[in-house]
Amino acid sequence: MTIPPTTTQEDTMKAVTYDTYGTSDVLEIRDVAVPTVTDDGVLVRVHAAAVNPLDWHFLTGTPYLMHVAGAGLFRPKRHIPGVDVAGTVEAVGAGVSELAPGDEAFGWSRGGSLAEYVCVPADQLVPKPAEVTFEQAAAVPVAAFTALQGLRDKGRIRPGQKVLVNGASGGVGTFAVQLATWFGAEVTGVCSPPNVDTVRSLGATRVIDYSREDFTESGERYDVVLDIAGNRSLSECRSVLTPDGTYVLVGGPKGRWLGPLPRLLHALLLSRLVRQRLVSYIAQETRQDLLLLQGLLAAGTLTPVIDRTYPLDDAAAALAYQGAGHARGKIVVTVSGGAS
Repeated sequence: MTIPPTTTQEDTMKAVTYDTYGTSDVLEIRDVAVPTVTDDGVLVRVHAAAVNPLDWHFLTGTPYLMHVAGAGLFRPKRHIPGVDVAGTVEAVGAGVSELAPGDEAFGWSRGGSLAEYVCVPADQLVPKPAEVTFEQAAAVPVAAFTALQGLRDKGRIRPGQKVLVNGASGGVGTFAVQLATWFGAEVTGVCSPPNVDTVRSLGATRVIDYSREDFTESGERYDVVLDIAGNRSLSECRSVLTPDGTYVLVGGPKGRWLGPLPRLLHALLLSRLVRQRLVSYIAQETRQDLLLLQGLLAAGTLTPVIDRTYPLDDAAAALAYQGAGHARGKIVVTVSGGAS
């Protein structure tokens, strides 16, 4: 099914759209209908939206396992990418009292934020701190949820522990370094040469340039390893854990068929045989965690790292850059506003 274009200027908006699986080449900017506000929804005039690996997976339909997991068997069910969003409230549904037109808010949508407007359930938005830009706010939700829940819920991080973040300079990694520091851990970050200073500035006690040093041969032992890069074997990662340490798998091999699933299953089976905890997870967006992140943003404890920003008309380039997998921090698309 394609998105039907509309012709009335007053109820149309620009949106990034796609009708078939593919790379950024299948994306088009079209005029489509402005979303209808639901009773529990908020119509947001989008000022900024971040892109995530999630958006790339939905666009490309890879790993192919996603086709039977709800993305759409032969054609995508989603037609406008984008989950993270920050903007101004344009209208609210009859059942919404927490936000009002004119409020500045940020949060996560169910897809569709790479557009001039998006309708978002009210419980998925919170007020944007005045000290934070729209671009910074849009960079937070998916990546910061992933980092927070990986460290707190799966890693069971505690003050004084030694934590290693493998893939410390990406979207999740830059938040993970800051959050682990906030939790009171001693943080080691692993990243590429150009990102060493950035990771150190985020609070890492030690930064390992993987081109010069192999963290699996350093002799150090960690209480928690948050593995975002997923580029080393489980046995190698286990070798740097303490006897009771926890390995948290966030990323993994990017195979076209099953993606990280074989590695996840291997970790699950192995965890039943060893003392060390080997866990994986899918982050769950919650209002409670969004409020926590809002507070950390307002206090200056959490500062999003933004690699590049693109205008809405260049959103295809933003997604292509995301798909290349070399971003430092987050990639943000700025939107000029909605239809008049």
